[in-house]
Amino acid sequence: MNSLTVDILSWSCLLAGGFFCVVGALGLLRMPDFYTRMHAASVIDTLGAGLILLGLILQAGFTLVAAKLVMIGLLLFFTGPVVAHALAKAAMSRGLAPLLAESGPNPAPATSPASLPSGEHEQGGR
Repeated sequence: MNSLTVDILSWSCLLAGGFFCVVGALGLLRMPDFYTRMHAASVIDTLGAGLILLGLILQAGFTLVAAKLVMIGLLLFFTGPVVAHALAKAAMSRGLAPLLAESGPNPAPATSPASLPSGEHEQGGR
């Protein structure tokens, strides 16, 4: 590929990644509860940072810098979902219930799977 094509592709990735980072940051400010904010943060982590890293890799070419950027991308790709899951599980174990449409402004505390009727937590509810 020629230099102009690589520049166009890399700048497209950088701009798209920056766009998703800004949208995710606005989501952190505008979302109503912890779980939806966590979803917005995961968009920043995976899509925004991934596209920015891809744009930087295209700019770096086949160099040691590109190899390091790939390693950073793999680290983000594997640790992001694990961290989001750990945060959600910690919030649920502390009793932080998700804000549901039918629950109104004061939702009931979260229930553990052990306190649900038999078989309800395995089948996803009624």
